[in-house]
Amino acid sequence: MIDTLYPTYKRWSEKGSVFIISDTHFEDPECLLMDPDWISPEEQIPIKKNLAHKNDTLIHLGDVGNPEYMKQVKAYKVLLTGNHDEGARKCEETFDEIYTGPLFIAEKILLSHEPVYGLPWCLNIHGHDHNGTEPYREDCKHLNLAANVCGYTPVNLGKLIKSGILSDIDSIHRMTIDHATEKKAARMLKQE
Repeated sequence: MIDTLYPTYKRWSEKGSVFIISDTHFEDPECLLMDPDWISPEEQIPIKKNLAHKNDTLIHLGDVGNPEYMKQVKAYKVLLTGNHDEGARKCEETFDEIYTGPLFIAEKILLSHEPVYGLPWCLNIHGHDHNGTEPYREDCKHLNLAANVCGYTPVNLGKLIKSGILSDIDSIHRMTIDHATEKKAARMLKQE
């Protein structure tokens, strides 16, 4: 169980692990333009099937491509739609839950398809950017899980959290309290 998740999303981890991937672009002919080493759906699916099983949850952060391939993965499947997902209808038979737009799943974890900037108080796990060479950017607390950037391998959210990736992120609540305390101290100095 991933205790840091909001109660609504804890159920994803009740019986198994939570894995996250983005931008599989199954059967998208433009993939080779994004990355000349792009691997086929037939190469990608076994990677996902070997990790995510019946009791696990696989979160896909958009740009699925042909959703028929995802039916081979027996995990509970969640989709945040991306800019290439032409409406959720074609994915309704494949995914158990579908969301549009960014989704906070914990106080310090924001899932989105495209990167969201200006939020120093959370880790933004996203896809969309196929040019990255390293999935994690410390300077802006982003984890890019576009398939070609993360080796087409979904990341285990529980292990990621246990590795300490959130440890140097102050919560929005802590930042608000610290800011209010600083303002109060500055006012008191002015009054003296």
